[in-house]
Amino acid sequence: MTSPLRSFTSLYSTTFMMVLAAGLLTTYLGLKLTTMEVPQIWVGGMMSAYYIGLVCGSKVGHKLIAQVGHIRAFVACAGVVTASALGHALIEDLTIWLVLRVLVGMGMMCQYMVLESWLNEQSEPSQRGTVFASYMIVSYLALMAGQGAISLYPELGLEPLLLIAICFALCIVPIAITRRIHPEPLTPAPLNMKHYWKRAPQALTTIALGSMIVGCFYGLAPAYATAQGIEPQSVALYMTCTILAGLLAQWPMGKLSDLMPRSRLIRINCGLLGTLVLIIALVPFDAQISLVLTAIFGVLAFTLYPLATALANSRVEQHERVGLSATILVTFGIGASIGPLIASALMQQIGNDMLYGFMSICAFTLVIRLLFINNKQKAEQGSSNDYVMAGGDLVSSPLAASFDPRVNVQSVQNQMINPEDDAFDMVGHEDDALEDEPDYTQVTDIENDDDIVPDSLEPSKKSTDV
Repeated sequence: MTSPLRSFTSLYSTTFMMVLAAGLLTTYLGLKLTTMEVPQIWVGGMMSAYYIGLVCGSKVGHKLIAQVGHIRAFVACAGVVTASALGHALIEDLTIWLVLRVLVGMGMMCQYMVLESWLNEQSEPSQRGTVFASYMIVSYLALMAGQGAISLYPELGLEPLLLIAICFALCIVPIAITRRIHPEPLTPAPLNMKHYWKRAPQALTTIALGSMIVGCFYGLAPAYATAQGIEPQSVALYMTCTILAGLLAQWPMGKLSDLMPRSRLIRINCGLLGTLVLIIALVPFDAQISLVLTAIFGVLAFTLYPLATALANSRVEQHERVGLSATILVTFGIGASIGPLIASALMQQIGNDMLYGFMSICAFTLVIRLLFINNKQKAEQGSSNDYVMAGGDLVSSPLAASFDPRVNVQSVQNQMINPEDDAFDMVGHEDDALEDEPDYTQVTDIENDDDIVPDSLEPSKKSTDV
């Protein structure tokens, strides 16, 4: 069987160039606005504008791909993104920069949709986890390369923008000359966000508040570090250290989520994260200690999203996962656009330490909310033991949440306790928190745990992701 890295070399090369440029542009704007001594609210606004573009681009990109095809849509959006990046060099009006950031977000969302739908359609079911794990690793490496590239231009002149434009332009080449068969046109997928919030309230609440934390870090951490007296090349090290720690934490956190209920692990993660960022906000800044603290931050903050995505996927049937994926992306985009605005306003009024102070508020609020939801679900369930247990489901990519293949039905039937009663055997260990689910199967003698997996399908084993 052909290696996924070899089969999708062109798509991975395109992803690397595109994400490198996007990461470099985000850090460059954060540093540039800080040196221009503009109010912090503008720095937060730039990041929020990007995520607003991502949310809007999900709708626009779907229509564009359906009308002109994947490659034409990708090339068109790459042209818009390249021109928007160069627009920052021609015009220094911050209002225009906000518009350009929205355009960059819309264009990149369309590009992400092209790449991920292509990978999903043409990857073998037995290799899909490896394909998307490789996709996320390439994305992380590109993000780190983008952070490192800023250290080459500490003056923050026009050179970084030219490098960004070059990377955005070059990302067209591999996908334009690929010999792979084009994917089928996209088909409409109805979206009922209320339904998915009812099915997976803990997971989507985690994504909503967790995205506020991640959005604040990407958008405002460069400005925060610069305000602490760190040079641009050291800011790149600060960001790279965080991203690398987040990448290395994916696999062990995924294994840990298979050994204990994910909802409980998320609550522990949030509690530790809230304590950590509160310490960062209160303790005087030290350049060496900050690298250790930000690495731990990357481990805790960047694993929230994949844990929540895996938890959400265990709550729905196979045919609902496309809609769930769209709900997750929209929820993430909305949270990530709101977070930087609030944090930047607090930083402007109170001080730069409020970046991590706001993150601590988000983390502790999330813990309280998750405990409330979990206790409410326990009260609603009462002493009922009617539920179905399913095995672990660590999804390989938060952006590919809807790609788990359905298992063989015959293998499930062979494990049935009473075939005539349609009772399913318990599989694996106890997993994830109670959710509102219809159609339960009576199982007795269950250990006292706070997590229930209502999915009757046993998903295939996955790799980790960001």
